[in-house]
Amino acid sequence: MKMDLSIRRADQGDIEMMTQLLKVLFSIEEDFIFNEEKQRRGLESMLKDQENRCVFIAEYNGQIVGMVSGQALLSTAEGGISVVVENLIVKEVYRKRSIGKELLFKIEKWADLKKAKRLQLLAENDNFPALNFIGI
Repeated sequence: MKMDLSIRRADQGDIEMMTQLLKVLFSIEEDFIFNEEKQRRGLESMLKDQENRCVFIAEYNGQIVGMVSGQALLSTAEGGISVVVENLIVKEVYRKRSIGKELLFKIEKWADLKKAKRLQLLAENDNFPALNFIGI
């Protein structure tokens, strides 16, 4: 059976599933405590500002299995736009299938459209799955 992966921009109908993905992510990172109301509010705000923020989701055989978010901001160090990448998460059972890589490629393309001079992926020091993913 062929597995179909698609990466698309998230919309309001995806908030429930994205909130659950953030719950998984925040269980890994000690600096954050999951608060469904706050995370839902944050996601809603991200989706409202399509100019400076984006959230992409990964669907695998029609099921949401991952997400990534990015925000464009002005970097004084670069003298231009920098994109901060956060919330990169893929459900554990779907890892090692290049889904995280595809999500990063998608946000990299978005950063190129913004003419970003830098792309920064944030990860906590104790988030070993993330650090292993990026090769640190």
